[in-house]
Amino acid sequence: MSGSVLVFNAGSSSVKYELIDAGSQAVLGSGLCERVGRPETVLHHHVGTAAFDRPVPNGGHTRAVRAVLDAFAEHGPDLASAGIVGVGHRVVMGGPELYAPVVITDEVLSAIDALAPLAPLHNPANAAAIRIARELVADVPHVAVFDTAFFHDLPPAAAHYAISPEFATQHAIRRYGFHGISHEYVSQTVTRHVAGDDATAAAGLRQIVLHLGNGASASAVVGGRPVETSMGLTPLEGLVMGTRSGDIDPAVAFYLHREVGMDIDAIDHLLNYDSGLVGMCGTNDVRDIQARITDGDAGARAAMDLYVHRLVKYVGAYAAVMGGIDVVCFTAGIGENDAVLRAEVCAPLGFLGIAIDPVRNTAPAGADTPQVISPRDAPVTVLVVPTQEEQSIARQVVALLS
Repeated sequence: MSGSVLVFNAGSSSVKYELIDAGSQAVLGSGLCERVGRPETVLHHHVGTAAFDRPVPNGGHTRAVRAVLDAFAEHGPDLASAGIVGVGHRVVMGGPELYAPVVITDEVLSAIDALAPLAPLHNPANAAAIRIARELVADVPHVAVFDTAFFHDLPPAAAHYAISPEFATQHAIRRYGFHGISHEYVSQTVTRHVAGDDATAAAGLRQIVLHLGNGASASAVVGGRPVETSMGLTPLEGLVMGTRSGDIDPAVAFYLHREVGMDIDAIDHLLNYDSGLVGMCGTNDVRDIQARITDGDAGARAAMDLYVHRLVKYVGAYAAVMGGIDVVCFTAGIGENDAVLRAEVCAPLGFLGIAIDPVRNTAPAGADTPQVISPRDAPVTVLVVPTQEEQSIARQVVALLS
C-alpha cells in the first residue's frame, strides 16, 4: 500500500504521534505533546533532524491534537501531500469484545467510552483524541488498535480470577492485560533477533518482557504467544509503577473505607495517582530517584528496593510458569534508559542464568535495534529493545485497510 499512516498514541497526560510511510515504515514526522491538561503544555515536533517546540494553550487532548496538525502545517511534512490512507489510534481498553483492529464508527467510539471504568486514566483520553482527529482528518478511515488485544487469548488459568465464572462473565471481569501493543512488538522483535529463520527455535522461545515506564508491566511469552501478564482487570494490578500501587491486598480498600472513612473515589485516586514511587518518595521520575539515592536519601532507596523486589518476584514466577527462561527483555522509557535499574533487577537472578555485562549494559543503545547486555555465552540472553508502538499500530492499520 502506498501513502502514509498518521498514528496518535494518547496517554492520560500526553499525545505521541508519528506520520509513517505505509510501505517502508519510515517515520516522516513525529512528536510529543506533553503535560496535556496543564498550563505548561508543550509540543515537541520532529522532522528528520530538525526539532520545533511550541507552547500549547491549555485545552486538554482536543487542543493537543489541533496543535499536532498545526505543527505539521507549519513545519511539515505537509499532510495533504503525504497521501494519508488511514489514521491509527492506540486504545488502552477493548474489553471482551474489541480485541482486533477495527475501523472506528460512532458505535465503536461509544463502546470505547463505555469501557472507561476499566481504564479510567486512558480510555477517556483515547476517546477525546479520536473525536477531534475524526473531525479534523475526516476523509480517511480511523482505526482503533487495542492495548488489551495481545492478551485476549491468555490461558484460562492466567486470564481468570477465582470468583464465580457466571458472575465474572456477567460483569466482564477477567485479567485483560495492558501495554499489549508494546509487548507484542518487542516479543516479535526479540524472536527475530534471537531465533532468526529457525522456526523450531522460535516456537520454543521462552521470554519475559519488562515494559517499564511510568506505567509498568511484565509478560511471559512462549513461542510468540503470551501465557502470563502482570496487569489485570485494570492497569492497577501488578508491578510498582510511577503513581500506581500495583499488587495490593484488596482488603486495604475495605479497611480504608470502614476505618478511615474514605469513599470509593478517594481510594481509587489514592491507589492510581498517589501511590507507587510518587507515594513512597514524592516523585515518579526515576532519574530523580537515582540521583537522590546517590546522595544517600533513605526514602528514595527504600522506594527503589520495593520497585526492584516486585520485578524480581515476577521474573522468578514467570520462569516457573514457562518451565525455564531463554530471554529477558527491558523496554520502554525506564527499561531502555536506566542501566543501574537493569543491573539491580538482574543481580539476584543469577541462579536462573541471568547476568549483566557491565560494559554492554552501560553502552549507548541503538535507536531501533536490540542491544544484548548479557555476557557472551550466558544461558539467558538479556536484551534492551526500544519499543515502537506507533510503528506497530501503523502496520496493523495497513493490514486492516489492505
